[in-house]
Amino acid sequence: MSKERIDLNGKTILVTGSPGFIGANLVLRLLKEMSSGTVVSLDNMNNYYDPKLKEYRLSLIEKAAEVSPVRHIFVQGSIGDKALIEKLFDEYHFDIVVNLAAQAGVRYSIDHPDVYIESNIIGFYNILEACRHNPVEHLVYASSSSVYGGNKKVPFSVDDKVDNPVSLYAATKKSDELIAHAYSKLYNIPSTGLRFFTVYGPAGRPDMFYYSATNTLAKDGTIKIFNYGNCKRDFTYVDDIVEGVYRVMQGAPEKQNGEDGLPLPPYAVYNIGGGTPENLLDYISTLQEELVNAGVLPADYDFEAHRELVGMQPGDVPVTYADSSALEADYGFRPTIGIREGLRKFAQWYAEYYK
Repeated sequence: MSKERIDLNGKTILVTGSPGFIGANLVLRLLKEMSSGTVVSLDNMNNYYDPKLKEYRLSLIEKAAEVSPVRHIFVQGSIGDKALIEKLFDEYHFDIVVNLAAQAGVRYSIDHPDVYIESNIIGFYNILEACRHNPVEHLVYASSSSVYGGNKKVPFSVDDKVDNPVSLYAATKKSDELIAHAYSKLYNIPSTGLRFFTVYGPAGRPDMFYYSATNTLAKDGTIKIFNYGNCKRDFTYVDDIVEGVYRVMQGAPEKQNGEDGLPLPPYAVYNIGGGTPENLLDYISTLQEELVNAGVLPADYDFEAHRELVGMQPGDVPVTYADSSALEADYGFRPTIGIREGLRKFAQWYAEYYK
């Protein structure tokens, strides 16, 4: 689909889920790149993981905002709060909305289904309703590689059938894509969904494997490696994700009418993934080596003694692998940062943050 070029300078942009991991990095990028405009960050600062990390990321944003020509406003609140969302749209008349707020995590959804419906379904619906009544130039939102479920065909293409989610989290993300399509068709809202593949990097989410494993190893504990290590993940470094989101924000699906005179939905979905699935055991070895290099683990560390191979977890999938060729064709971008470089940056940050 052809794209409507958008110059971000001077725009008013809403980023929900900042100061979450991806949201914070995106806001930092916008504060650096834009020469004028306003960025509003929204997050409920919940305690799904240590809120100190979100406070740390928020402090980085506030520091960057002091020297940026862009105005930054942080609002603490939930996308599940319809009155708040309506108030913000009334007040700021957003040009672009990037919805990254979501209850994340596959395993957490098994025990805490309510928060997924509240944030990922109702919250996203509130955003779409607000975009309907306050037209925006582009709505960009986070989907997830989890929508592919147990797909056997690899690499995963956005043309694949994704009707077999294996977790509630995945089902909510697929629902978001469907509801966005309906709103794009009915109300001509340009929207782009991005299926992220296993994002990692400095100041990431502590529930993600590389981070929780590091916490365990730093305390001389043993890490569990699921499916006996027979997992492959398309790990994507956070800067690559942000680069993808940043480019997509600047190119909205063009509004067009069909032969019946009614709008064709200005709607698109893309994968953003590393494009080279890594064996979990190789990834862990690289992580441990970089933790030794960064001084988090001792030089004579015994890797084998700190690993336990266990079976598959409910809701998990053995392989994720992105075909990101559509993103490359439409936006000239493909992820480039390999796991060695990415994990080195994470290990150096971890050593600094926790020392």
